[in-house]
Amino acid sequence: MTEKQGVILVNLGTPSEATPSGVRAFLQEFLMDKRVVGIPHLLWWPLLNGIVLPLRCKRVAHAYQQIWLAEGSPLLVYSQAQQKALQTLLGGQVIVELAMTYGQPSLQDAWRRLKAQGVTQILLLPLYPQYSSTTTASVADAWQRVMANEHHVPSYTLLGQHYQFPAYIKALADSVRREGFAANWDDLLLFSFHGIPEQYAERGDPYPQQCKETAEAVARELGLSASQWQLSFQSRFGKQKWVEPYTDTLLRQLPAQGKKRLYVVCPAFSVDCLETLEEIAEEGKETFLQAGGEFFHYIPALNADPGYMQALASLIRHWLSRVQC
Repeated sequence: MTEKQGVILVNLGTPSEATPSGVRAFLQEFLMDKRVVGIPHLLWWPLLNGIVLPLRCKRVAHAYQQIWLAEGSPLLVYSQAQQKALQTLLGGQVIVELAMTYGQPSLQDAWRRLKAQGVTQILLLPLYPQYSSTTTASVADAWQRVMANEHHVPSYTLLGQHYQFPAYIKALADSVRREGFAANWDDLLLFSFHGIPEQYAERGDPYPQQCKETAEAVARELGLSASQWQLSFQSRFGKQKWVEPYTDTLLRQLPAQGKKRLYVVCPAFSVDCLETLEEIAEEGKETFLQAGGEFFHYIPALNADPGYMQALASLIRHWLSRVQC
């Protein structure tokens, strides 16, 4: 019997609508994941539902409204574009599905569709170039929950990271060039990655080191000196210490250090979303200019960039070559 292969692209997730109720449903599922917030559930549940969600939902919904597309959430729209592009590149070699760890389309539904087509070998491809327990490991957890009800568990592979893949680095560097970063003496390139709590890194999460290696590889590809780029971490939540330096703090400090022309790229995000389009492209720009900056340019995520899609297609073909032997 010939085995049939399927790929599930997995992104984080997004509210179904840019409303307080839509945001609440999404955040409740997301923030109850022990990988994301490590506080014991008995303590965290009343805090989340009694304080955090009532305070955050309206504000976060307003932020989503500023970036919402006619077709829906940017994260979903751009992830769907990636799925379609990869299916086109791979043709009939494999079936490509899209799922979210939280919200819709669900991982359960993606598996049901593949199962109905006779797929027996799965590649889980999290759309996170760098591995983190807060993202990639959550995909593995969610998959195990889906498989818990299966009597015939398919063979599967989790592609935990692809930050070190040369074609991914080249696609990132090319995107920086396309957006006009010329590495003039007064231009600075800032690599802003999503942050994680510092204690996660202390417990062994390799994410901060992989972020550093990503930035260094892109800087080498662009031929930059150490003074032409910096690295920072954004999107911290709560009062605990997160990995540093913080992006928002750095944006306030750079103009006073003579760095008044800034390009920002966010390599941890494979598609544009709230954290890039609102937090960086809007709030970050305002913070930098108010601090005395003169020029700010956000470099879009790779989204369905042809170079990036070719890179992911190559990784998928490599997996296919192994499982079809």
